[in-house]
Amino acid sequence: MSRPAGADRPVPRTYWVAGTAVLLALLFAAAATVAAANGGGSADTGPSAGTAAPRTPGLRSPDAGFARDMAVHHQQAVEMSFIVRDRTQDEAVRTLAYDIANTQANQRGMLLGWLDLWGLPKVLADEPPMSWMGASGGHGGHAGHDTAKPGALMPGMATKEELDRLGAASGRDAEVLFLQLMTDHHKGGVAMAEGCAQQCETPVERALAQGMVDAQRSELTLMEDMLRQRGAAPRG
Repeated sequence: MSRPAGADRPVPRTYWVAGTAVLLALLFAAAATVAAANGGGSADTGPSAGTAAPRTPGLRSPDAGFARDMAVHHQQAVEMSFIVRDRTQDEAVRTLAYDIANTQANQRGMLLGWLDLWGLPKVLADEPPMSWMGASGGHGGHAGHDTAKPGALMPGMATKEELDRLGAASGRDAEVLFLQLMTDHHKGGVAMAEGCAQQCETPVERALAQGMVDAQRSELTLMEDMLRQRGAAPRG
């Protein structure tokens, strides 16, 4: 009886490092949601406790812009993960895809939930993606959407043609393309999360953004190792 492709391939140590980062991200997500609902601050038992309402982010603030844009960015990562799950039997790739889908779906729910708590829309038709990154002159002072490749909504995101190719591939070809696309996706996500970690004013959102940076950097190392095992490398 033949074994699935990649079944005898050893799982690199970095896989367990990334898995730990994913677990920590999920635990943080649960705690951050509770904190955001309570105003994002620490408990105050002094005389003025309960007298000051938490500051609500503005419509075009980095806090709101990051929540809107990262929710969209995460949605595509979830979509790509579900696609590759059905295109390969490799357990390492399928487990990574599951971890990414689970983590980013949870984080996406948090981001959209915060927008609801703040009474802000989830979509702004007249706001270019990632324009908030230049709002405070930080992170290079550039609107991130200027660096997106043709056909992609934001940096790192795959085009429709690339998603179609992933859906048509199978086995090693699907694994390599997924890892390359997700590597690009994570690089774009890390840049955006760093922008929020520097500019967002909501403490729990800023902390969540830094958690995204740490976890996705770990997964970038893992995916580079997985590509090397398959005789491939990240694109560009």
